[in-house]
Amino acid sequence: MAISSEPSRPYHHGSLRDALLRRAEEVLSESGVDGLSLRAIARDVGVSHGAPRRHFPDRQALLDALAEDGFVRLGDEIRAAAAAPASSFVERLGALAIVYVSFATQHAALLDLMFAGKHRPGASESLYAAAEGAFSPVFQLIVEGQAQGEVVPGDVDRVALAAWAGIHGLASMVNAGLVDRATLPSLVADAAERMVLGLRPRG
Repeated sequence: MAISSEPSRPYHHGSLRDALLRRAEEVLSESGVDGLSLRAIARDVGVSHGAPRRHFPDRQALLDALAEDGFVRLGDEIRAAAAAPASSFVERLGALAIVYVSFATQHAALLDLMFAGKHRPGASESLYAAAEGAFSPVFQLIVEGQAQGEVVPGDVDRVALAAWAGIHGLASMVNAGLVDRATLPSLVADAAERMVLGLRPRG
């Protein structure tokens, strides 16, 4: 009978799901989506190759969980920024923008996976809810801005999307190497100020 040369690994792990997600994110950052393998990640965290299936039945389940976890973390950061005291609408919007751009540039591969996962046919309700929840403070701020006369009236979704497109575009330019990361704080502040000018009612 052939004896496997692979060392045996314990099936149980103290916080296996979290360990798998953290290692998966590291691999995603280093090697992209194609580099992710449940078996390899199990090996890296020191458990048997079948252990991850208790939490992730297949590779797609791992990718979806990673995307959902990313939206949850992003949402926590955006909500914390939204709750911080600020004296003006532009400062509040700028605070949310810098959080988003910082996350997007520090976790570029994860952000791509997050949006791809959200729009994937068959995406879970929990993933979609996490994505919607992450950006709810942005929409709420637009609603408040409209009520205060700081933002042009209109469909909140369309107004927020038009406004946030510039912030997302700035993050994409940084990730593409077109903008120096060292200039991000001032660039985001400028972008937020110009965004507010564009959002203000005419006349």
